[in-house]
Amino acid sequence: MERDAKILLTGQEGMISSATLRHLSKSGFTNVIRGTSAELDLIDQKTVREFFCEERPDYVFLTAGKSGGIMANIRHSAEFIYNNLQTQTNIIHSAWMAGVRKLLFLASSCIYPKGCPQPMKEDYLLSGKVEPTSEAYAIAKIAGIKMCQSYNSQYGTNFICAVPADIYGPDDDFDLETSHVLAALIRKLHEAKVHNQEKVIVWGTGSPRREFLHVDDLADACVFLINNYDRNEIVNVGFGEDVSIRELALMTRDIVGFSGDIVFDESKPNGALRKFLDSKRLRKTGWTPKIGLEEGIKRTYEWYILRGGAS
Repeated sequence: MERDAKILLTGQEGMISSATLRHLSKSGFTNVIRGTSAELDLIDQKTVREFFCEERPDYVFLTAGKSGGIMANIRHSAEFIYNNLQTQTNIIHSAWMAGVRKLLFLASSCIYPKGCPQPMKEDYLLSGKVEPTSEAYAIAKIAGIKMCQSYNSQYGTNFICAVPADIYGPDDDFDLETSHVLAALIRKLHEAKVHNQEKVIVWGTGSPRREFLHVDDLADACVFLINNYDRNEIVNVGFGEDVSIRELALMTRDIVGFSGDIVFDESKPNGALRKFLDSKRLRKTGWTPKIGLEEGIKRTYEWYILRGGAS
């Protein structure tokens, strides 16, 4: 990307969009616009089309979308599939109409089949049924991938698709109704410490394994891919190691400084038993992550405290 290129970040005020903005700003990119919810209704086709026709961005980072943890996926599946399908369809089609030079679409590791071989290779996409607890979200993301690939094939666009591991970091969603596991753990453990509680309850058995990628590493990878990746095939963006939810909970407890017990509620769903990406395709291009999990959790907890996380 040229330093004066017009870059559009479509992620409202979410953590991925915010991290990408920080990265671009540090790298000297000054012509960056954001499709924030206050300015642009991404679900409205006419509004999005007019925005693209007026702004004519050169590059687009499509990180917008509705996401959440197991509870949110179960309770709001209709919103997850509708909002994501509408948003990504409007943006991808409008990007083609406006002559966008390159677009990056972010999917999710939940697109891969439930119980598929680990680590999950890009070729495993659509080789089986997805995890039921995240089915609506996964189907929307798969549709976005296929839409980008179809536009590349028919119209000659350069729309690339990345599949990140579980993301965490500054600007994460810490609402216990909608948050992912790591953000929820940080909040629960912090509040338990502040209120001198004896225990914290965590959903599931603690045995599922997850791969976590700090959002600043993801932002770095997104910019790297825009500059260096032009293939029609999807590309995984992982950290390269995974941990069990039990291990994650104990690590986060130590970082937060909570001295009580962690109790796993085995009556609640686990979700997929393991989600670990095979990121060899990306590694071969020369990109590697920089922020280890323990250091990343420390940074995230510090950010949470500075933003008023204390109860």
